Amino acid sequence: MNIGEMKLEDAAREAAGNWQHFNCFSWHRATELNDPSDWAVVYTHHRDSGLIELSNADAITNALKPFLGKDIVAEHHNHWAVGWVDGYSIRVYRRGKITRAFRTYHELAQRLNDYPILDDEDYSRREYEATIENLTDAAWRLKHEFELPKNWEQSVYDWFSEHDCAAIESSDDRGGYPSEDQLRAAFEALGFPQNELV
Repeated sequence: MNIGEMKLEDAAREAAGNWQHFNCFSWHRATELNDPSDWAVVYTHHRDSGLIELSNADAITNALKPFLGKDIVAEHHNHWAVGWVDGYSIRVYRRGKITRAFRTYHELAQRLNDYPILDDEDYSRREYEATIENLTDAAWRLKHEFELPKNWEQSVYDWFSEHDCAAIESSDDRGGYPSEDQLRAAFEALGFPQNELV
């Protein structure tokens, strides 16, 4: 069960020592700790994470910074399926009491249980920046057909925002990626001259 759905005390009991139940997993830090069963290992993102996971991972990092080095340690693990996974080991209990570090993480988990994005502003910025990059990639052939002005991506993005929102909709959580036909329509509507040499 998602600990964000649980009350704090139940979530703490569920999380403490969770790494002991991971399949094919060896946590080397466990040998360095006097109380490894009081710690939880949680993951925030991996090599193939989309924009939402990456945004939430940064929000989690910012919230947990005050506890890093004491009750929280950054973890980077290799994984056969996704290449690598990043997250944290969190001390859940200290002398039988739930730590502030875990309380903070649990609050974040509860927020994510209610709504999938921790920082809408950050996520929107990432989505916009990814879409701008995708416009450049999607136009790789059309660039030879049209004379594109400097910062054409912004002009095209603005045109799509007004006339064809579907072209910049992030359907796979990696930013919008318009088709060639959509780009050509935008280029022509914006009056970008065609390259006579093509």
